[in-house]
Amino acid sequence: MFSPISIPFGAKMLFNTVKLKPGVTFDEVEMAVGEMCMVVKEAYGGDKGGFLAGQVFKFSGFVSEEGSLTDSKAADDHYAVVTYWQSFAAHEKSHADQVFNSKFAALLSMCSETKELGYDMLWQGAPEGR
Repeated sequence: MFSPISIPFGAKMLFNTVKLKPGVTFDEVEMAVGEMCMVVKEAYGGDKGGFLAGQVFKFSGFVSEEGSLTDSKAADDHYAVVTYWQSFAAHEKSHADQVFNSKFAALLSMCSETKELGYDMLWQGAPEGR
């Protein structure tokens, strides 16, 4: 569950930002997120549905002075669910499934906003010797 991942070149990345309703904490949604991620991993992993890997992040509050071009350096508290897929079609098929939707609905009931954007991989690399 907490092991390193390897992403093949050409994978599709879905970046989902999740803002919780006021007063809701991650401790309250952790089970819903875990169940949702487990369903995706087990039901749609690899040849079963095109899921390659995923990660969940909490916004730390850090906004880079060096890498941010806007005057506003503020960002709302949020979480990011990053998933990697063989194709966008595989992602959409999994998310249309009743099993996934029942788990996702539990999370959505505690969210004020979610937005999932898809990206094509253009480059990846690591330092030599890794």
